[in-house]
Amino acid sequence: MPVKKQPRVVFSFPTTSDAIRFEKTALEWKYTGRLIPVPREISAGCGLCWSAPPKHKEGLKRMAVRMNIRVEGVYELML
Repeated sequence: MPVKKQPRVVFSFPTTSDAIRFEKTALEWKYTGRLIPVPREISAGCGLCWSAPPKHKEGLKRMAVRMNIRVEGVYELML
């Protein structure tokens, strides 16, 4: 049985170290989500991106700015 797709916000990064730093910080800040391979609908400098519920989009964007984490792009996708 296929998995039902759901809306997700996806953050892409220029480097793998940015992705790992984002993951570490997001989990410390108690955001839900996880690193996933970059979906083929988008491109990124590294092969990882952070997938989270859409309700966390603005908070995660503020977190990245505050913690000086480079984000390449922010997308809303059905995954």
